[in-house]
Amino acid sequence: MNTSLFHSLEGENICFKSLSTNDAKDIHNYASDEEVSRFIGWNLMNTLKETREHIETMIQRESAGTHLYASIVLKSTQAVIGTAMIFNFNQKANHAEIGYIFNKEYWGKGYGTESVTLMSDFALTSLNLHKLHASVVDANIGSAHILKKNGYELEGRLKDHYFIEDKYYDALLFGKILEPEKGDCL
Repeated sequence: MNTSLFHSLEGENICFKSLSTNDAKDIHNYASDEEVSRFIGWNLMNTLKETREHIETMIQRESAGTHLYASIVLKSTQAVIGTAMIFNFNQKANHAEIGYIFNKEYWGKGYGTESVTLMSDFALTSLNLHKLHASVVDANIGSAHILKKNGYELEGRLKDHYFIEDKYYDALLFGKILEPEKGDCL
């Protein structure tokens, strides 16, 4: 997998870079926020040490070739505002899952949409994947909106799939078949 290319993706407002424990403080700002981590599948990070350990685990997964991770950087300030990931690769079916998490100060500003666009384009042109998919807690309306804006379709619903804070939530399953635009050659 071409991790260096993934880490160098760049959009209009954001760019990706490799994860680093040097960014633990910025990552801890959103990884320790209950509102942010509520629906994303990460354990809440209570200490900076826990966040550093989580970053190290992500770096190890990437080194093993099972995951791609990148810090999402706001180009105007160089602040780390989120994390992007591609994981659960299925070599036979040629698809993978995507995920993303952002500091809530940057919600609703288009950075999630831009990140998913970058990951989707990368998955098609560099990984030659046929499909990307994402699983979203039904209460996470913002994340579902990001996927829909990027052409992901709601493919299914798993009833009472997540149990969060003593309450059941449905899982919304989104998918996108990756196809080159007309006239593009791969």
